[in-house]
Amino acid sequence: MELEKDAVYLVNKPFGKTSFFVVYLIRKLLGKHFGSKLKVGHAGTLDPRATGLLIICTGKKTKEIDSFVGLDKSYSGEIYLGQTRIGYDAEGEIIEEKSIEHISNEDILKEIPNFIGKIMQTPPIYSALKVDGERAYDLARKGIDVKMEAREINIHAFEITNINGPLVSFKVDCSKGTYIRSLAFDLGANLGVGAHLHSLVRTKIGNYKLEDAWDFEELVTFIRSKGNKNVSS
Repeated sequence: MELEKDAVYLVNKPFGKTSFFVVYLIRKLLGKHFGSKLKVGHAGTLDPRATGLLIICTGKKTKEIDSFVGLDKSYSGEIYLGQTRIGYDAEGEIIEEKSIEHISNEDILKEIPNFIGKIMQTPPIYSALKVDGERAYDLARKGIDVKMEAREINIHAFEITNINGPLVSFKVDCSKGTYIRSLAFDLGANLGVGAHLHSLVRTKIGNYKLEDAWDFEELVTFIRSKGNKNVSS
């Protein structure tokens, strides 16, 4: 198998790495092979704590990025009930904690239909969306009060696969622009106990599946084996 200048790579983004880092390193490595001006981009950001499918386009294929961004997406993960955090995920500082002893499995399951179909969702303040020309998370980190506008999304399917104490495992199929962190936050708000997104894996983008993706380190090793052994991460 040879490297191609104009290619689409399916990559399993590792935990703790930003989507930008994945693009940066692939660009750096491929640049040694095809030239430093090679264009490389991704089709849909994953948060650092999330793992799963990231579509990377190189060369002329970067012109197709918008077509990938618009595709529906599928995720699996865990929601942590009873604990609200800044940013709506496990990385953020705890804002509030509440007992969930009075919340039954049936209470959780009864809420799920409220999140299926076309609904209005407010993105997290700590997101890459632009507000007045700046990233929302940059404004939030500066202590600026950011007002995020609700927008319509479409959740095609939302399934609870397991409930174990505060952890609620789920699968979701949704339209572009859906924030799973907001979904977790809103479920906790509806239950009156708060919640945050504990873990997340993107399993599918359109017809592209995580099971067909490169492990990131294996892709890096493959590219280096084609003549980039002197490039370090």
